[in-house]
Amino acid sequence: MIKKGLKVLVLAGKDKKKEGEVIEIDRANNRAKVKDINMVKKHVKTTKEKKGGIISKENFINISNLKLISEKKTSKKEAKK
Repeated sequence: MIKKGLKVLVLAGKDKKKEGEVIEIDRANNRAKVKDINMVKKHVKTTKEKKGGIISKENFINISNLKLISEKKTSKKEAKK
């Protein structure tokens, strides 16, 4: 089962054969966000708190297009090494 923090491989789509870490899961719609995969441009309006412009962010990808690579979650201690 694919969970947050696990490493996956993309099987289909524009980012085919790329690897990344799962950031977020939407179980109701069978979709997941993977770090630096399926990047989209979003136009953001300027507000008092935030500057507007065009930002790039990850979009959801269907779980059926992902393959689990490692069962072990990457801990913060391992990431620092």
